[in-house]
Amino acid sequence: MLTLTVLQRQNLKARAHPLKPTVMIGSAGLTSTVLGEISCALKSHELIKIRVMNEDRETRAVILEQICTQLNAVSVQHIGKILVIYQPQEDVPEKKPAKHKGKRLSKKQLGSR
Repeated sequence: MLTLTVLQRQNLKARAHPLKPTVMIGSAGLTSTVLGEISCALKSHELIKIRVMNEDRETRAVILEQICTQLNAVSVQHIGKILVIYQPQEDVPEKKPAKHKGKRLSKKQLGSR
């Protein structure tokens, strides 16, 4: 399982603050389908929020632990029914910026963007 330093955790909390929950876990709990959706969301976003619709705090903590161990992710934050999970992405080659074809924009047009 991954570990985070205090500074890394603070930075991830700041990045996660404006996010909306990506996945919701309902009354059926953590099923293989939900786990697959969480995995897919982590691969594309690397930092996600999950809303758990269970009233029991200990159950939510167990769900968080299961997610982190099964997906090799780390828990960033657990507040109420919201879980914040982080899974660093493997080295993905950066895309080259697209070259613009056509006429160039003037300084005035660039300033209005």
